[in-house]
Amino acid sequence: MSAGVAVPGHGCDVRDDMRIESVNEERAVGGGSEGALAGAFLHAPEPMVLTAADGSIRHANLAFRALVDRTADELAGRPWHEPLDEDDDRAAGFHRGAMERGQAPDDRPRRLRIAVTAKASRLAEAEVRPVDGDTAVVLVHVLSTEEADLRVIGELRTDNSDAVLWSLDLGSGRLRELFGPTPLGSLLAGEDRELDRILERVHPDDIARVRDAMSASFAGRDYEQRFRVFDRLGDERSLHVRARFVPGEPDRLIGIIDDVTEHVQLVRRLADRRRTEAEHGRLVTELSAKLVSATTVDKVMDLLSEEFLPIFGGYTAGALYVEDGVLRTSPGARGRGNTGLIDGRRADDTDFPMGAVIQDRQPRFFESRAEVVSRFPAAVDLMRNKDSKSQAWATVPIFGDSKVALGVWQMVWDRPHHASRDERALMLTFAGLAGQALQRIKAQQAELELADAVQRRMLPRQVASFPDLDIATKYLPSRADWRICGDFYDVVELPGGRVGLLVGDVQGHGVEAAAAMGQIRAAFRAYASNQSHPGVVLGETNRLLTDTGEIVFATCGYLVLERSTGDMQAAWAGQPPVVLAGPGGFEVWEPETGPPLGVLPDTVYPVTTRVLDPGTTLLLCSDGLVESTDVLMEDGLDKVGAALAEHCEDPEGAAHVLAEMAPAGRGDDIALLIARMRRPAA
Repeated sequence: MSAGVAVPGHGCDVRDDMRIESVNEERAVGGGSEGALAGAFLHAPEPMVLTAADGSIRHANLAFRALVDRTADELAGRPWHEPLDEDDDRAAGFHRGAMERGQAPDDRPRRLRIAVTAKASRLAEAEVRPVDGDTAVVLVHVLSTEEADLRVIGELRTDNSDAVLWSLDLGSGRLRELFGPTPLGSLLAGEDRELDRILERVHPDDIARVRDAMSASFAGRDYEQRFRVFDRLGDERSLHVRARFVPGEPDRLIGIIDDVTEHVQLVRRLADRRRTEAEHGRLVTELSAKLVSATTVDKVMDLLSEEFLPIFGGYTAGALYVEDGVLRTSPGARGRGNTGLIDGRRADDTDFPMGAVIQDRQPRFFESRAEVVSRFPAAVDLMRNKDSKSQAWATVPIFGDSKVALGVWQMVWDRPHHASRDERALMLTFAGLAGQALQRIKAQQAELELADAVQRRMLPRQVASFPDLDIATKYLPSRADWRICGDFYDVVELPGGRVGLLVGDVQGHGVEAAAAMGQIRAAFRAYASNQSHPGVVLGETNRLLTDTGEIVFATCGYLVLERSTGDMQAAWAGQPPVVLAGPGGFEVWEPETGPPLGVLPDTVYPVTTRVLDPGTTLLLCSDGLVESTDVLMEDGLDKVGAALAEHCEDPEGAAHVLAEMAPAGRGDDIALLIARMRRPAA
């Protein structure tokens, strides 16, 4: 036996063994080319075995025998994976699957990672390639240290993660995964390997951009895109794809696919949250402004009961104020929730949460019905209401500057709810604003009552009445600043069956305006009693105002009516025109006007004449009825004229309707005078 390299476990050297095997192979398969193929198999540098359909070894080459440290006889008939210490079930299933797939031309090889431990633990990959239905070749590739490191890193990158390492053949347009199938790859592509088939799943809004980037990649550029696709289940997913161009035969793109759906959804949720917070901030600002500008107690209660629900996500809400020791709510809130059941209860009834909150001014928050019942057993009757879906409550006091609660506000949820610290602080802030609004409204109401009383004392308590003339008057104080104003009206009985009708408006508000109004009205009465010409009456009154040296201006309309004939003489000083109405409609009569009283001392006021037909109703009014910053006088006169025509036969009813309408709002005080010539008896 010639000298050679000894193989552990063998009684001969490698060269003798190889020579013997070569002879045996040549005898087994014959000489010539078949013998050359057998020799190539035997001496191949990669470990290889020829197996039967069930995976049992028929022939093993020298590299495989050296890898597992076994002889040919020891390996014959054994499963190829047994000497590799591979899990039998896993390897057998892998072999069976490879045989079932056969030699489909579009099927890429499957590899099984194994750990060879015969001599030393080494990482290897096994690949089964069917030759026919009864035979297969198993190739075992032992990875180098660098290959093993890269393979482990690649598998860590793809195993149990939303990533795919891929390669695209730019010549054929076929894709493959570098380290075998991954969950994400199966979800996105399944068995599809054609690029066009996969691009069909790209979102229609992104496909043009993706195709443009792919075209640039075919020209040798690297690729990076973020786009949306629909996976095989039909769900939309967001992908971040990066690849590098690798020249060769063929050219390839090698890259990474990352599923960033969760990240995109998180970004969207954060954006939605920011939008929601911005919307909440806008609502908070808007509703705070509404609370600050509310002019009635009912408006404050309605705001708390209706418009704050979106901020807290509540099911319903209710607000009650304390009046004479009793809880009261606005008329519009009585039909919502259980507020109507509490309306009218005493504010000091501590058997219920609202009464307890009012008494000690401490907010209370309940996350469930059990919490409420355990503390307030009497409240169970309220929760038995068949329409009640209440599950959680937040009850806070409405307080002002004093130590006494002015009311109570309750937010209700239809599910168990924990009021966060921010929610509690926000509710207390709103309740504080509501308390300040209630205090302000009560003070304004008291001031309004005083202003109204002062104003009415300076107006005629009762105007003159005539058998052939129906007269109605109305005065409405301003609701804008709740102060004394200067609008006025008067009816003066004149000699010769005539009557003087007067409406005016002193510039400004306050005590000065009211005093000037009283002065002007007294002057008018004095001059009208001695002068028959309305222009002279206006001129004398104007001279009086300018001679006093006080800076007081007033618009005024003075009309003298001859009751027997209906003849009218009108002298005007900047006042709105007259509205004349009958059953058939209305018209606007604009007498010639001069400047307001108190502007020019020697002003001569012209007189305009007209006849008032029997059955016709006329209206004199201050500008607060028909004009404001939001309403043009023409529009206000149209609305007033239509209403006056509808109620022309009832001056008292018409005055009430116009006061309710107030087309220009209640930002200024309003004085109006309506007169109607009766038709003569048949």
